[in-house]
Amino acid sequence: MGMTIAEKILAKASGQSEVKAGDIVWANVDVAMMHDLLGPRLIDKGFRKLGGKLFDKEKVVVINDHCTPPTTVHQANILKFTRDWAREFNLTHFYENEGPCHQVMVEHGIVRPGRLILGTDSHTCMAGALGAFATGIGSTEMIGVILTGETWLKVPETIKVVWNGTMPEGVYAKDLILKTIKDLGHAGATYQVLEFAGDLIKNMTIEERLVLSNMAVEAGAKTGIIEPDQKTIDFLIQKGVNENEINILKSDKNAKYARVLEYDASDMKPQVACPHEIDNVHPISSVEGTKVDQVYLGSCTNGRLSDLREAAKILKGKKIAKNVRFLVVPASQSAWNQANKEGILDVLSEAGGIINMPSCGACGGFTSGVIGDGEVVMSSSNRNFKGRMGSSLGEVYLGSPATVAATAIEGKIADPRKYIGGEAYELQH
Repeated sequence: MGMTIAEKILAKASGQSEVKAGDIVWANVDVAMMHDLLGPRLIDKGFRKLGGKLFDKEKVVVINDHCTPPTTVHQANILKFTRDWAREFNLTHFYENEGPCHQVMVEHGIVRPGRLILGTDSHTCMAGALGAFATGIGSTEMIGVILTGETWLKVPETIKVVWNGTMPEGVYAKDLILKTIKDLGHAGATYQVLEFAGDLIKNMTIEERLVLSNMAVEAGAKTGIIEPDQKTIDFLIQKGVNENEINILKSDKNAKYARVLEYDASDMKPQVACPHEIDNVHPISSVEGTKVDQVYLGSCTNGRLSDLREAAKILKGKKIAKNVRFLVVPASQSAWNQANKEGILDVLSEAGGIINMPSCGACGGFTSGVIGDGEVVMSSSNRNFKGRMGSSLGEVYLGSPATVAATAIEGKIADPRKYIGGEAYELQH
């Protein structure tokens, strides 16, 4: 029997010629990532008690992103502890104020096909868009990883999600993953891999693929993974990775899958995840007209340059509705800088947007725009459970950046398709 990409990566990491779903393997870790909130401040005591020596400082990545910029002394102290810890161990890969950890790792070429990547954050799975096996682990487990460079894993089953066809105007990768999660359920892929495939996935940009893998965990998946191809190679070369260091692994044609889901995107409509469950997904027509207090364009899911461009096309020459707050949080400093050069931030600001620094910010309810009791937000982020973006008495709807932009204009959930097309939609850059 052939192997899936995930099985091949875990076989390689454990020094075996082959593994199968259900096997327990001891695997060598290629990247161990921690951020400020679930990193050094939590693991330091146990780490030092057990020896306090990193297995390989080149493979340990620490990123300050959740508490940036700090709004309390407590948050400032978390950042300081993390910063000092990274300096003490002379880490090559320490980043601060550059954006959410998942995007930062991608932009610095740390994520590569075939790597086993573990991080103290559930959305570590985003790295699977580049053909890595990437998953979140607990802080206690991370102590063992950074001491030994190893961990044990049960080889997961894989669900193959095939998307073919062409996305209609106004439909994006975010809509596809919301539809997939609706069908699977928020726990329907627990401890399984989601492998995204099909002609539509092959035709997607890397930034679109990152949206799919980022949200795989919202269906309970261990990781979301996409077969690497020439687009993957070209992307990594642009990030400074030597082509000889890119290890391409692909699923065998006779690989065994737990399930295969097949979709045709041609008839898809914009989708919205409604409070308070990620799988409470409906076509936008079901919730169109719902009043909102805030719209949020950003996050490691949908704050990349292509997302900002799409929103700016819709908002160019327009103003947001009165009594609506429109927060813009680029996914990284790199995306912020490029959007600024292209005039995108000017367009969003002139429409009434507030441009914030790249961080996890209000997405996780930490800083820079959390919502209050009874407030409603339309967000391009990845979670909508009670209290996710602030008050547990608030409500969070999730949609594509285009849906966020259209909603900002009307002050109520709006179908982006009415704003797409024609000269007004074109943005020069």
